[in-house]
Amino acid sequence: MTAVVVACCQLAPRIGETEDNRDRAASAIVAAAGRGAHVVVLPELATSGYVFADADEAGLLAEPIDGPTVTSWAELAREHQLVVVGGLCERESDGTLRNSAVLVDESGLRAVYRKAHLWDREKLVFIPGDESPPVVETPYGRIATMVCYDLEFPEWVRLPALAGAELLCVPTNWPAFPRPPHERPGEVVRVQTAAATNRMFVAACDRVGNERGVDWVGGSMIAGCDGFPLAGPASACDIVTLFAALELKDARNKRLGERNDVFGDRRPELYGEIASASTG
Repeated sequence: MTAVVVACCQLAPRIGETEDNRDRAASAIVAAAGRGAHVVVLPELATSGYVFADADEAGLLAEPIDGPTVTSWAELAREHQLVVVGGLCERESDGTLRNSAVLVDESGLRAVYRKAHLWDREKLVFIPGDESPPVVETPYGRIATMVCYDLEFPEWVRLPALAGAELLCVPTNWPAFPRPPHERPGEVVRVQTAAATNRMFVAACDRVGNERGVDWVGGSMIAGCDGFPLAGPASACDIVTLFAALELKDARNKRLGERNDVFGDRRPELYGEIASASTG
């Protein structure tokens, strides 16, 4: 096999309707598999919804990693020989709430990632993770994951790229903000930038459906390692699955021509203060 078919399932989760959301996600996975997908990406917090009233409500909608959502995704991955990456509201054994993403394949759960950079009211609900995005050797290639706002920190994105990731899967919930007429959402631009600056494929899967007054960018997309869209960006209104066939081996080539290489031209000795510099 050379081309790997990646699918981003842009769904419309409904806050509190955990079982229905789980069923809709499962149906989308099965449908994507039926159209030849090898890797399926789902939104952030795909089964709980996003706009929690408070931490107590999130706690009622959360589940452990070995709960029904990840169990379902693992069963579907095994049945259809898939990699599934999706987000869920995780409750750890001590009650800690995490905004998490998992990667499962036909062998079962391969990685759990807890969102490190929390957006807005997420800070009132979740405890941030402090582990680097995992890079997993799957039957289809080296796949990494992070969640939504994490993508806006170039230092964070560079970590899995340096660790050999060929494809970065990003479950997202992008709230819609005003933007100038005819301009693309900044979130879409950042997906393209992350792909181009790291010569790495990026599949970002957003959601749609007004939730407690919040609308969403939509904008799910799959970007090539040159940064150009291979699928999407999707509409802000549509429940849709995007597909793209990727030659993941292309992400191993970091060259930009005869004289330039995006990793070989790095000068890390000049960047040391980035990690410790304060703002202002």
